[in-house]
Amino acid sequence: MNIYDYSPRKLRNYFEYIGENPAKAMIIYDGIYRRGVRSFSEFNFAERITERLNADFNFALPRIVEKRECEDAAKLLLELSDGEFVETVLMRQRFGNCICVSTQVGCNMGCKFCQSGLLKKRRSLTTAEITGQALAISAVFDCRIDGVSVMGIGEPFDNFEAVADFCEIITEDKGLAVGRRHVTVSTCGVVPKIYEYADLPRPCNLAISLHAPDDRLRNELMPINKAYPIAEVMRAAEYFSDKTHRRVTLEYVMLEGINDTPTHAEQLAALVGKRDFYINLIPYNSTDSGYKKSSPETVSEFCAVLKENGVIATKRREFGANLNAACGQLRADYMEEK
Repeated sequence: MNIYDYSPRKLRNYFEYIGENPAKAMIIYDGIYRRGVRSFSEFNFAERITERLNADFNFALPRIVEKRECEDAAKLLLELSDGEFVETVLMRQRFGNCICVSTQVGCNMGCKFCQSGLLKKRRSLTTAEITGQALAISAVFDCRIDGVSVMGIGEPFDNFEAVADFCEIITEDKGLAVGRRHVTVSTCGVVPKIYEYADLPRPCNLAISLHAPDDRLRNELMPINKAYPIAEVMRAAEYFSDKTHRRVTLEYVMLEGINDTPTHAEQLAALVGKRDFYINLIPYNSTDSGYKKSSPETVSEFCAVLKENGVIATKRREFGANLNAACGQLRADYMEEK
């Protein structure tokens, strides 16, 4: 078993199962996440416990294959134990270092503008493989992680248990100690899992990839909308907001001539209404999908229309365009070179 697969709850359960004090779970957490311990012999445990831990667990992490870096961002390509590849990104922001992690090898959601969707889902990542991305970023760039976005390659709610465990690990005070309000899980709208996520004991933030103000356009851009139309997605998001008392982020990638007109902005504002949501307008990171990014002027006009209609909206700062930071681009480049 991989020690990085174990959330605090699961590691305490493990110690109870072997008849030992579950408080040792937090001693291990403090060691491996705060002090970088990579051997159970470094803990002051009885020999019987150390032997059992060595027999049951390993410290395997993904292998770093390639690194790209610019002033405001960096990206790692990681090789997993079965030879598959995933990517993780570091974004250096004014408030600190935010990372974006992947949750699957490939993705089956099929969003038309997304590079990740060009590679169909091979498999979901383990908790250790998601956690390993955070540890790799922290080690390679010698940085503290202040925020986490679970919105890299894959649909997080199609890998629900591993993502939930990762959120426990990343926010544990004796782990990497990222505040829950600085961790955001993004979904393209897997409605049943939004309700399940809201009902967790301590969920992190929720972001929903909306990208269209009506079902007709969203059906064209995002096939999942045919299973879970916008009205159902909005009801689930409202449930999350009411249950957790947290504002939901609606992500909206700006595609030139597709979803970026003032009329679209008016429709989007009407859809949000008085709900405690806000819109995050995202510059499109151009891929070979055929879509183009909206101009800065178009994005500003779109944002202004939303604000005039009483909707909170922000324009996401663009990171790493010159290092192919769009999800899946580095992997695609590497495989092409090979």
